Amino acid sequence: MKTLVLGGVKSGKSRHAEKLAKASGKEITVIATAIAGDEEMRERIARHQADRPAHWKVVEAPLALTNALQSINAKAQVENSHIVIDCLTLWITQLLCSDYSEPQMQQEIDSFVMAVRHFKGELTIVSNETNMGVMPVDALSRRYGDTIGILHQQLARDVGTVVLMVAGLPVTVREP
Repeated sequence: MKTLVLGGVKSGKSRHAEKLAKASGKEITVIATAIAGDEEMRERIARHQADRPAHWKVVEAPLALTNALQSINAKAQVENSHIVIDCLTLWITQLLCSDYSEPQMQQEIDSFVMAVRHFKGELTIVSNETNMGVMPVDALSRRYGDTIGILHQQLARDVGTVVLMVAGLPVTVREP
């Protein structure tokens, strides 16, 4: 099963994704995309790490998310795994702020969508739903909103379940 968990900041997305992973009864791997660029982000990352059971595997993939997912998918026991990607929001931001050209970035996103489509294990993807407010005033923010919005639409077509987190409550948008 593949699930996309969307929601605002501090809406309970990560906690819900981890709950789904625990309920699967499978071996859990978290693919983390965060970079600790400042003290506040270091504290956020530390809280996430402290909340996770110690036996969960963690793969750090701030830019190489597609490669990380493909590598896990190539393992013989992938069907016995539940992978949590946390989160696409930071991954897309880091791609936009990297040295990737527009075609390179689009190729990376397209490759990720294909990797999700072909993933053989259970997968829960966390991302911020950021496009429910006003139109951003600057070009980079609009580009981000367009990019993540299109990615969410692509993933929503390929996963079985889409959940929107509101005030810590999961609202199922689509079930298989």
